[in-house]
Amino acid sequence: MTGDTATTGTTPTTGPLCLVTGATGYIGGRLVPELLDAGHRVRCLARSPERLRDHPWAGRAEVVRGDVTDAESVASALRGVDVAYYLVHALGTGHDFEDRDRTAARIFAEQARAAGVRRIVYLGGLTPTGIPPHDLSPHLRSRAEVGQILLASGVPTTVLRAAVIIGSGSASFEMLRYLTERLPVMVTPSWVGTRIQPIAVRDVLRYLVGSAGMPPEVSRAFDIGGPDVVTYEEMMRRYAVVAELPRRLILRVPMLTPRLSSHWIGLVTPVPRALARPLAESLRHEVVCDEHDIAAYVPDPPGTPIGFDRALDLALQRVREADVTTRWSSASLPGAPSDPLPTDPDWAGGSLYADRRERAVDASPEALWRVVEGIGGDNGWYSFPLAWAVRGWLDRLVGGVGIRRGRRDAARLRVGDSLDFWRVEEIEPGRLLRLRAEMRLPGLAWLEMYADPAPDADTDPKTDAGTGPGRRTLYRQRALFHPHGLLGHLYWWSVSPFHAVVFGGMARNIARAAERLDGAPAPASVRAPAAEEPHDSRPQP
Repeated sequence: MTGDTATTGTTPTTGPLCLVTGATGYIGGRLVPELLDAGHRVRCLARSPERLRDHPWAGRAEVVRGDVTDAESVASALRGVDVAYYLVHALGTGHDFEDRDRTAARIFAEQARAAGVRRIVYLGGLTPTGIPPHDLSPHLRSRAEVGQILLASGVPTTVLRAAVIIGSGSASFEMLRYLTERLPVMVTPSWVGTRIQPIAVRDVLRYLVGSAGMPPEVSRAFDIGGPDVVTYEEMMRRYAVVAELPRRLILRVPMLTPRLSSHWIGLVTPVPRALARPLAESLRHEVVCDEHDIAAYVPDPPGTPIGFDRALDLALQRVREADVTTRWSSASLPGAPSDPLPTDPDWAGGSLYADRRERAVDASPEALWRVVEGIGGDNGWYSFPLAWAVRGWLDRLVGGVGIRRGRRDAARLRVGDSLDFWRVEEIEPGRLLRLRAEMRLPGLAWLEMYADPAPDADTDPKTDAGTGPGRRTLYRQRALFHPHGLLGHLYWWSVSPFHAVVFGGMARNIARAAERLDGAPAPASVRAPAAEEPHDSRPQP
């Protein structure tokens, strides 16, 4: 993808200019407001800038379109930059992720040097000492190699090496949380006895921001971690205590390999197998800090680094308050940016199947929109819950994300949010919600929901189309599918007999929910506290 000179947002006129790659991801999305609050100007490089449009800080940062694998767009984004944050990696994107990580890092290093960047800051993984690279997990090996490439760039570089990051929304935290909460008795692999030095996401952000001010002669890697060294078994037991759960029974079984473990994690937690496997493989190694030299350049305020139990408590507080800004799932978006959209004139992508539903609703457009925006998570999908659950289970069995990712926020959505096995592709507040499917499918799929004021024409109120007496709003719903090959066409026709039950029932129940809701004060969520995924960001107590 080539660069794009069009930008969104505005930046302050003073302070060093920081480029943040990976701003649509878990750490990057939290780092941007931290940098802005510290007085820095911020430019974000994103393949899909529209996914940053609804972030609270969007109006304060510059956003440019580009890809770290495209030298031209990287060079354009780095122009005039003082500090470049490299927060991208290809983990979970396929077997060739090491090659992709290597290529992207080399391009970034070369272009940063050519642009005269003052410093590169990279967040990598903590690797055990004394273990040759070929014995490391592919995930840790790739992280270490990227750090070496950046350090060799000729640009002063700070490589921060962290083990497990504890913050609501991180993949590591969600894996720990769901394994512990859902399994009172656990049969676990031997790696649960491996020593780990976890770190709170707040401390990670503090070190990242502070690294921008390091003197030019400093170019090295730093180990960063919290004050506690624990095993994964201890982490689960201590989570149960902090979460006020009954004591967990943990039984170790040596024959459970990382591959088998990843299948189990994929079934029990929202973390898909493609991501669970590298995480599980990394836990085979002891990851404990050898030094704390970072404190000489980014001093620790009182009470920091944050202890493991306190980090858990802070993360769980965000879960209970349904206050989520970024999640591990923020960064995953299948399909190339060039994939056609369902709004393209004359459908540029070829065949497009559609299931259309309309219902007249005796409720205000505002009430209907509250139901639409609150869909998913604990609120469900308003039709045939077993069918949605089975579809999610099947998706998990083939390595997909399944339906358990829930929602970032109980009542509000923004472009780029993951929503069960969908991704929010577009929102027109009060009118349109478009979701793009991220389950494993032989094609591309979207689900659109509209809340429109009723047209002037009066028709039979007993029909699904048009409006009648007392009908103030028109609900429109479209399920769209662009098949890939013969298998895609066969898939559509095999599931289309169930659409009347699934999508027809969905339209009816959404309309009824809006009618029940009309006139009631706006709650935190439409029906009940919606499924919430962890979050831990600043400003914080």
